Amino acid sequence: MTSFMRKQGFLLKTCIIAAIIIITSCSFCSAEETTGAGSSSVEKVEVYHFHPTNGCYTCTNMGKNAEDTVNTYFPKELESKRIIFDHINYQDPKNAELIKQYEVSGSSLMIGVYDADGFHKEENIKVWYLTGKKDESMTYLKEIIEKRLAGDFSE
Repeated sequence: MTSFMRKQGFLLKTCIIAAIIIITSCSFCSAEETTGAGSSSVEKVEVYHFHPTNGCYTCTNMGKNAEDTVNTYFPKELESKRIIFDHINYQDPKNAELIKQYEVSGSSLMIGVYDADGFHKEENIKVWYLTGKKDESMTYLKEIIEKRLAGDFSE
């Protein structure tokens, strides 16, 4: 076995372990949620795919699904900057302020909402379960973003 193959095997195992940890740690995720009745004082929604410098297939695919969702269903909101989407390398020091704001510790999909009450952030875990089901993933995330735009912080 070559050194290159061993490195690939190590990276694959690391990504699998990281995905398992992320998926099983749902109860430890920090989400600042309030239940909203739908009064839309929402100014802006940020959807960020946080990833490492060399993300695994699952992380990359999840981010691509999120990007496709936002581009497909929210082009007007993107153009007006009411929705912001980006892929953020959490290992790059230039992103330190955003990492701190969202309290990112690993690969994640974070949604931030700015409304009259301030800033609310949440880590969306369910997208990891839907990574291999693109249509289902996009439908689910579209519904979540629509709720956040309406000021609804329920699941």
